[in-house]
Amino acid sequence: MSEDRPVLVLVGPPGSGKSTVGKVMARRLGVAFTDADALVEERAGKAISDIFTQDGEPAFRALEREVVAEALGRDCGVLALGGGAVLAPETRQALRGHRVVALTVSLADGMRRTGMSTARPLLAGVNPRATFKALLDARAPLYAEVATVTVDTAKRSANQVATAVLAALGEDAPEPEPVAGDPLDQPTPHDGVALPDPFVRDPSGP
Repeated sequence: MSEDRPVLVLVGPPGSGKSTVGKVMARRLGVAFTDADALVEERAGKAISDIFTQDGEPAFRALEREVVAEALGRDCGVLALGGGAVLAPETRQALRGHRVVALTVSLADGMRRTGMSTARPLLAGVNPRATFKALLDARAPLYAEVATVTVDTAKRSANQVATAVLAALGEDAPEPEPVAGDPLDQPTPHDGVALPDPFVRDPSGP
């Protein structure tokens, strides 16, 4: 792979586990993990929910397009895009030639995993379930359009999803031995149970 681009890019709706799985894959591949939403917040100097409230969605989308375009042109390891990044034709065009992994999630899983928190402004409405269903229906073709491979997250742990992604991409990355009690190794037994929060064990951390 060229050094001036991400190793791979993750796309998918809210709750599909892009951050969790992305961090697991980055660790297995020995590269950095980059979250485009975090880059947007760093550039704006405030949370995405505040950008929506104070500046409006168009301002957020413009900043998102700018940040994603920059990230796609540099070595940032595994790059996870925000759920709505693919709405921009410019971003879909820029993704051509990249290895793009689309993670899918069911309506029930997505509702459970997002928790309908205020950190996700587009889902904080009167009927979040209907809003989320409309979001999934509208964006699914766009995820499929940009995807090199598509991986379902249902009934899989974060480690299992990462393994499936790497296998689909033909990457020979070692799969760690399962650790009893580790949330990253616990599969979702049914649609209503969430993947773990987006974190990865870090031996060097506190």
